[in-house]
Amino acid sequence: MLRIEPAGLGDLPGSYRVCLLTGDAGEDATGRYRDPDLLGHVYVGPYLARGRDLQLVVVDDKGVAGYLLSTDDSVAFEAWAEAHWWPPLRARYPLIDDGSPDARLIGKLHRPDPIDGAVVREFPAHLHIDLLARARGGGTGRALIERLLADLRGRGIEGVHFGVDARNAKALGFYEHLGFRALKQERWGVLMGMRLG
Repeated sequence: MLRIEPAGLGDLPGSYRVCLLTGDAGEDATGRYRDPDLLGHVYVGPYLARGRDLQLVVVDDKGVAGYLLSTDDSVAFEAWAEAHWWPPLRARYPLIDDGSPDARLIGKLHRPDPIDGAVVREFPAHLHIDLLARARGGGTGRALIERLLADLRGRGIEGVHFGVDARNAKALGFYEHLGFRALKQERWGVLMGMRLG
């Protein structure tokens, strides 16, 4: 039986594992990285470490099966990460230039993707959501998104955005069905968003 619960630091290992197992356009990325924690350091860790906004995990008797991580203020979140999350990781992971997937993620630790000012003015919140196969198809993804949207609306947040790998056609269709629209094409995929006002 799947349950949706508030996420905390105790969910970090399981959430890192979900991130890795969905890190290749929704599929298992385990074989792509020498360091299995790098994806989690970039896409999971700062949300759980900051401990604010709506952070949710999907759990069952096998452990964490998915998550929805978010911030209602992308600019403030990035400022916090720059001050508190990235510096110790930069010390631990010096830049490398071997063209590997690990090198690309280490580069993100040192030079996070810049915030698009035009996007965050209209869509200030952002989210990350990943579900293992055992948590898909039963309405869990929809429940997570609806819970987040209700939370953001309740706080007067005007819009939310997120990125989707262009290879993940199922995810793109799912989000479009929920009412999200493509905001812009990026080299890595599609930036999607929804107005909440």
